[in-house]
Amino acid sequence: MLGLVLEGGAMRGMFTAGVLDVMMEENIRVDGAVGVSAGAVFGCNLKSGQIGRVVRYNTRYCRNWRYASFRSLLLTGDLFGEKFCYHDIPERLDPFDVEAYAASPMAFYCVCTDVETGEAVYHRCDRGDAEDLRWLRASASMPLVSRVVEVDGRKLLDGGAADSIPLRAFEEMGYDRNIVILTQPEGFVKEPNSLIPLMRVLLGKYPKLIEVMAHRHETYNAQTAYAAQREKEGACLVIRPPHKLDVGQVERDPQKLRAAYELGRETAKTQLERIRRFIGEEQV
Repeated sequence: MLGLVLEGGAMRGMFTAGVLDVMMEENIRVDGAVGVSAGAVFGCNLKSGQIGRVVRYNTRYCRNWRYASFRSLLLTGDLFGEKFCYHDIPERLDPFDVEAYAASPMAFYCVCTDVETGEAVYHRCDRGDAEDLRWLRASASMPLVSRVVEVDGRKLLDGGAADSIPLRAFEEMGYDRNIVILTQPEGFVKEPNSLIPLMRVLLGKYPKLIEVMAHRHETYNAQTAYAAQREKEGACLVIRPPHKLDVGQVERDPQKLRAAYELGRETAKTQLERIRRFIGEEQV
């Protein structure tokens, strides 16, 4: 089966959105996709077929404190406002096409981290309804700046803590050929998280979460190496930005967001022939 693996990275996900919009425009389809954090909350628009939605609502609302701000963090406990991001926008301001999402045959998974076990949780979101949105919200809820999200009896946070690039996990699900969209350039090496001491204080009741966060840089660097090896073996195709993206985790400049998105589009267009060669056997 042909799969799509979407790394997170907060607003670096605008690059991914650009790549996915070109894939939709070119009618490039996959059997299933798995998204982590921003890769999940932006990537779900691939299943609903909503070209341009991600760049539209992000550039429109990035300066609204209810969308993402430290004011929101202080007042609600979430850097990215739960009500505004997961209710106001998808239900009213820029509607998410739930019917199209549910009707699409493509499987879509999000990755979360169980804060009590430190393990990755892979959840298939088939309906695009309120419960699925809770899973997507959990996947994108970064430690220290988000409340723990409780879904199906689990306490969850950012999927990137336990599995930032779930290529191996997707292969184990049966997706033997994968397109992997990363949001860091080639050669990027993740460094140890300097906020681990603060996490030990504020999240001390979740020692397993802190443990995986403390080793996240090692896991991440091993995962990028694994993706590179699988690409050499012809089992995956990696798409990444050509240079570091000039966007912050809470980016309030719509021009920077659009620039990251346009870079994703440009990169995808330059890779179209490569993508088509890679997926050719699946789309004959």
